[in-house]
This record gives sequence, C-alpha cells and structure tokens, in this order.
Amino acid sequence: MKKIFITTVVVIAALLLMIFAVSCVKGSLDQLDKEVIVIETNMGNMIIGLFPNAAPKHVAQFKKLTEEGFFNGDRFHRVIAGFMIQTGDPLSRDASKKPYWGTGGAENNIPAEFNSLIFVKGAVGAARSQDPNSASSQFFICVADAQFLNNNYTVFGKVLQGQEVADEISKLPRNERDVPNKDVIIQKMYLAPNTSK
Repeated sequence: MKKIFITTVVVIAALLLMIFAVSCVKGSLDQLDKEVIVIETNMGNMIIGLFPNAAPKHVAQFKKLTEEGFFNGDRFHRVIAGFMIQTGDPLSRDASKKPYWGTGGAENNIPAEFNSLIFVKGAVGAARSQDPNSASSQFFICVADAQFLNNNYTVFGKVLQGQEVADEISKLPRNERDVPNKDVIIQKMYLAPNTSK
C-alpha cells in the first residue's frame, strides 16, 4: 500500500513539473515586446504586439522596416473574409503595378521561425512564397482561426487593438485575385511604447 502511495505521489509530482515546464516555455514565447507597431490606415488604426522570444528575427526585421518608414503608402493587396488581410508589398504603392501586387518585398529574406504560437483570430504572420525561408516584408492579420497554417508560417505578433478594423477590411468586395476594390492604404506605420505590458 505504501509503495502504491509513493508511486502515485511521484507520478503526480512528475506531471506537475511537466505542466510547469510547458507553461514556463509558453510564457516566455508569448511575452510581448516593450514596443508595439501602430498601423494607421484610411479605414482605422490597429496596434500590433510583437513576440521577440518566439520569432526574434521576424520581430527585428519588421521593427527595422517600420522604423525606416518602409510600409508607409502600402496597400492591403489581399483580403479574404473569414481568413485574413495582407499587406507589406512595396509594389502596392504603385497602381500601374497592380498585376504584380503580392510579388514584392524587402531586400533580404528571413529564415522561418516556426514556433508553438498558433494562428488564431488576431494573429500576425509573415507571408512567404513556397520557400519557407522567403518571408521579407509582407505580413497578414488573421480575422478568424487559421490553425492549418501552424508550423508552416511564422507567427510573430498579435492584434492588441483594432481587430474590428481588420475585420472590416476583410469584408471589402474584391476581384478574382482577392485585391480589394477599395484602396486601403497604410498612411503611417510606426513603433510606440507597449502600454499593455
């Protein structure tokens, strides 16, 4: 009887240690950066929290590009209701290049940083081509759960404020390439202190 009791206590202790270890890892992965990205558009504003522990290279790249004003003037060039909205292509600033929207990016690519964060509504992920290591500047904001993307695309942020703006953008009428009929433009994108921490 004593052996059964001791075995039970050891098993429970081991399980508690495992749960604690998992929660510590998750806690460090989804710890938010001290800065947020503010996206001001002609349809409203969004504030994005960043996960530097889960995707350090992605966070560094998007913060750097934001500081440089890289995204200012970009359009949301792909919108799909019930899925996501996408931007970050510098070609989208030029209406004459509309057939090529979605093909542009920054000069350097970022290696994939697949992590345990999941694609739920509000998740911010790095867009890429077929090559997992081809993300550069394009990103998307989920307007619904999209867990089929888990471990195939990198989550590097989440919407802290303005999810309703993303939702509205996603519902715009669009053409056969998912380009919205109405221009949704990033008027200004900049870093600000994270006051939600």
